[in-house]
Amino acid sequence: MDVTELSVPDAWVFTPRQHTDSRGTFLEWFRADALEKALGHPLGLAQGNHSISRAGTLRGVHYADVPPSQAKYVTCVSGRVLDCVIDIRVGSPTFGQWAAVQLDDVDRKGIYLAEGLGHAFIALTDGAQVSYLCSTPYTPGRERGINPLDPDLGLPWPADLTPLLSDKDAVAPTLKEAEAAGLLPSYAACQAFYADLRSQAGFGQ
Repeated sequence: MDVTELSVPDAWVFTPRQHTDSRGTFLEWFRADALEKALGHPLGLAQGNHSISRAGTLRGVHYADVPPSQAKYVTCVSGRVLDCVIDIRVGSPTFGQWAAVQLDDVDRKGIYLAEGLGHAFIALTDGAQVSYLCSTPYTPGRERGINPLDPDLGLPWPADLTPLLSDKDAVAPTLKEAEAAGLLPSYAACQAFYADLRSQAGFGQ
């Protein structure tokens, strides 16, 4: 499995090696050891999510309060999506920046995003299926959102698709509004949380 850190720190792309013969294809879509080597700590698994979306469906930008927030490992098992990781950690050197990766059923890449990062994707095909492994369970009182159409973020949604948002996402605050309201995680708190995870795993001591 090939591992590449994205331009947004604390997010990685994992590209599996596929083995194809006359019967079909086999691959390892998730490797705990590869992820732990990149992060310096294991990913605790508390929940698995699966979404099926028609073309144009735009989900996000979602994040959760730190700590404990929610780290995610995301892959597209059928169809194609454009997945975005957004640095919403106040004080981060890359605050407000994003990285976009196409996830599909051809390359079968996976994206890991650490706690405190924002996440969104748009379905590029009908019936696009996305699976997520999550470090913590969904906790409504700690879940937050930023409007994925915030012009200041400038996320690279395709011009030929009309975004279809949930009512909740459509009225979510912009990044500036969320920052002004004190709703965003701090970079310092996130880094302290990552260090604690590494310490518990016996790294960085």
